[in-house]
Amino acid sequence: MASAVYAVGTMDTKGEELAYVKECLRSAGIRVKMVDVGTQLPPTVTPDVTRAQVAENSDFGSDHDDRGRAVAAMGRALEVFLTAEFAAGRVSGVIGIGGSGGTSLVTAAMRALPIGLPKVMVSTVASGNTAPYVDCSDITMMYSVVDVAGLNVVSRRILANAAHAVAGMVQYPAPASDQRPTVGMTMFGVTTPCVTDVRQRMEQRGFDCHVFHATGTGGRAMERLVDNGMIRGVLDVTTTEVADEVVGGVFAAGPKRFDTLIGKGIPYVVSLGAVDMVNFGAMETVPAEFRDRRLHVHNDQVTLMRTTAEENREIARWMGAKFRRATAPLVLVIPEGGLSMLDAPGMPFHDPEANAALFDELQKQLQSNENCRIVRLPHHINDVDFSAKLVEHYDCLDAMPKCHAAG
Repeated sequence: MASAVYAVGTMDTKGEELAYVKECLRSAGIRVKMVDVGTQLPPTVTPDVTRAQVAENSDFGSDHDDRGRAVAAMGRALEVFLTAEFAAGRVSGVIGIGGSGGTSLVTAAMRALPIGLPKVMVSTVASGNTAPYVDCSDITMMYSVVDVAGLNVVSRRILANAAHAVAGMVQYPAPASDQRPTVGMTMFGVTTPCVTDVRQRMEQRGFDCHVFHATGTGGRAMERLVDNGMIRGVLDVTTTEVADEVVGGVFAAGPKRFDTLIGKGIPYVVSLGAVDMVNFGAMETVPAEFRDRRLHVHNDQVTLMRTTAEENREIARWMGAKFRRATAPLVLVIPEGGLSMLDAPGMPFHDPEANAALFDELQKQLQSNENCRIVRLPHHINDVDFSAKLVEHYDCLDAMPKCHAAG
């Protein structure tokens, strides 16, 4: 069976609008299926896929008088349904329409689909904070401008634009890649010189390099691509997200950071870039308990806080608990000369004692796992000699079992 774009919405309240999206897609030559995920009243337009069909292989059940619980349950059911349909080769793209509840429901399922599959969500909440809906996926959010409540001159144009956008994505996919080996790496502004040099060295070796900004979603996005098989090795230079996770900053790694990297057994070199800092927003957003700490205003929207020795020990324990589970070789390369541009002699975050607490605790945490190799170097993280060593150790992991670990 040929694949189709799945047009998804709560057809008890958005049936007419979803039918219009289907009409636009069909006019553009796209095969389309309307999927009903309504949870209250009967659909106002006959769907191609009923809510019962969506829910038949899930735990949706029948007792959902509470709308919030019903929406959450249908979201889980839609995720199961769409991932199964995609695995069967039946999904070429997904378009959803909805208000806040519908957006939450549909995007939960979209996030479970692979990176690169076209996903467009027309939503009344797309002009606000879209992070809960998009997270580290590639969902395209389009603001509906008017409510998704009937067809009018504005809603018709918006819905048509969204439908035609999906049609273009489906009809004109990205050209085939050149099949170079892929490698992911993490970067922050304060580790840019290091990562730039690493990237250039890896490109000279024939790698297709993917750089991720270490802002919480960046690390998760990288791991998502590793999980999808789109990245075959990682130079995790900038692990500052862990500092935010442990201490309470705004760029937190999330509790599952490193899990995919360790579980996949890919070539993995990790360092401690920007672990000397925790990230907050503008100065007035820094929590009261941190106001007397060593703070640095990076710009009007970003305030950085220096980590203490005790926080660094806790960060090391958090990382150690992850890395100890490694069943394939990984190399932790430590820049003893400093972790960021701000952590250097004469700079505001220079604190060798706090750094030593981090390094020594990591050494202690990982000494029992022979798969975890720690290499301590006297260089600053942005020194060319340090970035050269990162690449050297990656080369060895990539060539194993032929290569002995570098010194």
